[in-house]
Amino acid sequence: MKTTASSVLHFMLITSVIVHAFEPITTTIVAGAGMAALGNHLYNYIFETCNQHWIGFNATGLEVDLQSKLIGQHVASRVILKAVTGFMNNEDPKKPLVLSLHGWTGTGKNFVSQLIAKNIYQRGMTSGFVHLFTATAHFPHEVDLDSYKSQLQQWIKGNVSACPRSMFIFDEMDKMHPGLIDSIKPYLDFYETLDGVSYRKAIFIFLSNAGGENIVQVALDFWKAGRDREEIELKHLETALSLSVFNNKNSGFWHTSLIDKNMVDFFVPFLPLEYKHVVQCGRAEMISKGLEPNEEAVEQMAHDMNYFPRNERVFSMQGCKVISSRLDFYI
Repeated sequence: MKTTASSVLHFMLITSVIVHAFEPITTTIVAGAGMAALGNHLYNYIFETCNQHWIGFNATGLEVDLQSKLIGQHVASRVILKAVTGFMNNEDPKKPLVLSLHGWTGTGKNFVSQLIAKNIYQRGMTSGFVHLFTATAHFPHEVDLDSYKSQLQQWIKGNVSACPRSMFIFDEMDKMHPGLIDSIKPYLDFYETLDGVSYRKAIFIFLSNAGGENIVQVALDFWKAGRDREEIELKHLETALSLSVFNNKNSGFWHTSLIDKNMVDFFVPFLPLEYKHVVQCGRAEMISKGLEPNEEAVEQMAHDMNYFPRNERVFSMQGCKVISSRLDFYI
């Protein structure tokens, strides 16, 4: 901050010397314009604004984060990296990027949203251009559905008008009232503008546990057949996943036009985590706490968690979601 203040003072001193060469009126205009420009530059430096200083895609950063931090999700990592990179590198996208992330709790859906935000916005999830909606907190009452629709439309329109590179994350889609998400369908379509606003550079991410059973069944089938988990590809899951979500009456996507009209670019499956992944999450959590990894503590914690099928104990029922709190008990 001292450097900035001295720079301003230096500019003012230089200005006071230079302006003697001009007429009084010209002096006022030049000095005023110069200070206004400098003031605007300082404002944009200190306060988050919709420009390249605050918004810029770090493709390498996202790739490294997905490879090193997202545990046990080779399908999701591959799809998300390609989808986000392709979209962000396109100066003239034809529609917003729409991703729908599916899987059981604790598999990394929320975490991935954070990684995407981190590598686009300098302030990550705390950016004023990243908007998180949680179904149970923001849209709790079905009787207020019409009001929610109107408010949601206004919120998205207002924020995209202020910054085209806005991101909207909808959590708990499986708890959202059917019909609500259809209200934003026009903003996800291939329109160049709607009422003078272009939504083509925005990103919409939906998070849901719906469809998790289909994903688990595919993973189980591969395991029972003795096939490697890494052999699972998007093609083994995406079609069945989209259909199950579309026909799930307990999902916010139930018979939604977003699916019917192909507004979702990718349905991204998150596989159930195995014992070895829980151990990896435990090590990562200890490191994040500034501790040396304690293998005995991590192994014991992972062993005490619940797995299914019950006899074989292949997949974790809680994933990595409870590790942060549980690990403290074993350290």
